[in-house]
Amino acid sequence: MKALSVCCLGLILVLWTASAVPLRAAEKPAKRIPVIFDTDIGDDIDDTWALVMLLKSPRLDVKLITTTCHSSAGRGKLVAKLLTVAGRTDIPIGLGPGAEGKTRQDDWTEGFSMDEYAGKVFADGAQAIIDTIRTGKRPITVVAVGPLQTLSAALGKDPTIAAKASFVGMHGSVYRGYGGSPEVSAEYNVRRDAPAARRVLSAPWRKITITPLDTCGLVHLEGQRFAALKKSDDPMVRALLENYAIWADKKGRVAELTGSSTLFDTVGIYLAYPGPKRLAALEALTITVTDDGYTRIDPAGTKMSVATSWTNLDGYRDLLVRVLTSPTTPKQPAE
Repeated sequence: MKALSVCCLGLILVLWTASAVPLRAAEKPAKRIPVIFDTDIGDDIDDTWALVMLLKSPRLDVKLITTTCHSSAGRGKLVAKLLTVAGRTDIPIGLGPGAEGKTRQDDWTEGFSMDEYAGKVFADGAQAIIDTIRTGKRPITVVAVGPLQTLSAALGKDPTIAAKASFVGMHGSVYRGYGGSPEVSAEYNVRRDAPAARRVLSAPWRKITITPLDTCGLVHLEGQRFAALKKSDDPMVRALLENYAIWADKKGRVAELTGSSTLFDTVGIYLAYPGPKRLAALEALTITVTDDGYTRIDPAGTKMSVATSWTNLDGYRDLLVRVLTSPTTPKQPAE
């Protein structure tokens, strides 16, 4: 009888082990989405918030960060120092056209040299975009949160890259303008260079998704949500708030900060996440960019998915705080 019990136990163990193997295989993490991030970081502070959010999003695999809208030396240095703090110098940086110009966060990068950056720096950011898309093993998602000069230059050199990538952008104003105004606006990222925006937003990307002012223009962190960030000892959160205090003319005094500015660009990162976007309502619209920088609904326009309203804005604010206070995503092995 004892021998029979041992035999039965052995059989049960074999069957359990066999059933556990496919279970573990089914639990294999989903592949991360390869991303190029194009930014005019150093003007409005929301680009810095978006970059920190990106670096803390484990489902996004950052392949390249490019700068746009002149001041490439200052913008590149800001990206390089933030990546150094994050321990992500494996990420290459591509510089957009026009090196001259200051940023509002230059005080934070004072004393830091691009020569200190341990990663690759490409002087021609447009070509770096082309090369990254061409050589990618899987389709890239380009997340753009600034005026579109660098991406436009890349498409001018090689229009075929659009068919190999998806585009997510913080651009435009469809039903509402700045601050939730019922009057639509010529949103800055489009208005700053309307021809570049028209080229990029009419290109034949695999998919186009944008957050216009209708959604991204309503995002702020205040009260307990902002207090949670101030209490954090995470190095990237500290770097973010130091930059914000400089940008807000607080002379770097983080203690004087009581809430965020409008965090437009973070919504672009959220829209790049895989899966359904349950916190926002997206409409399939056809959009045209006008000469004066408006994004108009037009039957002859380009079809895109547009986040025109929130289904749960507080839910997004909570998500943003959770992501920002989570650990920075380390370099992952190649997939």
